[in-house]
Amino acid sequence: MLSRDKTLKPDRNVELTALYEISKVLSSSIDLPQTVSGVLKILSTYFDDVRRCMISLVQESGDLHVIGASNMSPEAIARGRFREGEGVSGGILRNGIPVVIPDISKEPRFLNRTGSRTPEQTERTAFIGVPIKNGREIVGVLSYDREFRGMRRNFENDVQFLQMVANLIGQTVRLHQLVAAEREFLMGEKHRLQKALPGKYNIEHMVGSSKVMQAAFAEVFQAAQSRSTVLLRGESGTGKELIARAIHYLSGRKEGPFVKVNCAALTETLLESELFGHERGAFTGATQERKGRFELANKGTLFLDEIGDVSPAFQAKLLRVLQEREFERVGGTKTIKIDVRLVGATNRNLEDAVTRGQFREDLYYRLNVVTISLPPLRERRDDIAGLVQHFLQRFCAESGRQLTIAEDAMAVLKNCAWPGNVRELENCVERIATMTRGNVIREVDLACRQNMCFSQALHHYGKSGRHVPVPVVPAPISASEEDDADEVPEFTSERERVVWALEQCGWVQARAARMLNLTPRQIGYAILKYKIPVKKL
Repeated sequence: MLSRDKTLKPDRNVELTALYEISKVLSSSIDLPQTVSGVLKILSTYFDDVRRCMISLVQESGDLHVIGASNMSPEAIARGRFREGEGVSGGILRNGIPVVIPDISKEPRFLNRTGSRTPEQTERTAFIGVPIKNGREIVGVLSYDREFRGMRRNFENDVQFLQMVANLIGQTVRLHQLVAAEREFLMGEKHRLQKALPGKYNIEHMVGSSKVMQAAFAEVFQAAQSRSTVLLRGESGTGKELIARAIHYLSGRKEGPFVKVNCAALTETLLESELFGHERGAFTGATQERKGRFELANKGTLFLDEIGDVSPAFQAKLLRVLQEREFERVGGTKTIKIDVRLVGATNRNLEDAVTRGQFREDLYYRLNVVTISLPPLRERRDDIAGLVQHFLQRFCAESGRQLTIAEDAMAVLKNCAWPGNVRELENCVERIATMTRGNVIREVDLACRQNMCFSQALHHYGKSGRHVPVPVVPAPISASEEDDADEVPEFTSERERVVWALEQCGWVQARAARMLNLTPRQIGYAILKYKIPVKKL
């Protein structure tokens, strides 16, 4: 039997073990109520004379609320609310210093707000409370009651122990706040994008009033309602990705993810890992497992851009996924089933690639379920004016300028071939708008050296040898050059056209360029491209 004047010494081994267990609980989860419950359980388990452990946190109102307590009913916990400076806990919140009350039955500031202590329980019971800090900010209070059972205690050790626990809790609270703020931001962004994207990629909000585009839009509306694989075909820059997004947001999968992959930008090995994912240790650098794009697009849409450029070896792997809707990760053996709607896009002639053995015939038939062809810009010139105005308005909104375009400048843009299609037109409008000094874009602004944005080469499409003229702003023709401006006859190939012009002009390249409405640089490129022997007369 210990005498009353003997001081009870703390068991340091028990405290260190308790701290270790508490640190494990706090680092095991970011679920704050779960970790608080675990900490309270450890404190009650390791110290048999500890009663009513409480963790209180500051709420948005600024008041201190008990969020967890041991040996206390839920009703009592709900009553545990303190304003700053109110009672002992409120005083700790205000002053930010630990408080020790050796006998709470003799302390008038002790409110017993929770009502969990009977008069008998308050006798010979000490209260120790410390602030929970996040940096310099006080975010809560950690406290417990401890019975001293007729023995004096070294409360300094209790304070030190609780401060160490409070520091661990403060770090967890900080992490919880950061995660909660990040989650709130991401949820807000998700809500904003869900509202913005359907309108942005809705066909009704895409520029295209020409007959060919209206026909393409009608096909998009029809195809979007089904689950069939869609193959988008068209030249580079015709807006295949925009159409793919529109198909997704017009379909029943609009609430699911839209995932895109540029097949031409990745090697075969990287593409396999990117699409199918990989297991940990599958290859050098695979330090953890990773989900592939097929998994990420589950219940949504996967857009495979430039699908005609994948290698024959990878085509076989892709075929199985399209047929069975299942695959294994790189380095794994578990079969993963998916529910994905596939939209592919290519600017290649797949039929020709199949004939040459460069593209698998069975994969071609699997992809070519619903085909939507997007016309090049030169076949939808009625849309050029609308596209120019759209890009110009967007530029003005981003730069804070007020620009308009004159009719003569618009006429020049309408007469260009635009081998780069809508992408080239967009870049051209941005360049002209950037370099134009006034508020109105005129024909002279297009002709100046800084804004010469038209292609500098002759472009050919397909095997037909069909040429696309690339007009520039014509220079004034002098009287001595009028004979150079004769009408150019039609030719079956671009090479014949260039040779004819050179012969007409005595093999003077500058005059031949003017006759074809080209620049000297363009005519020089054509001579090199078609290996035309230059005659010197």
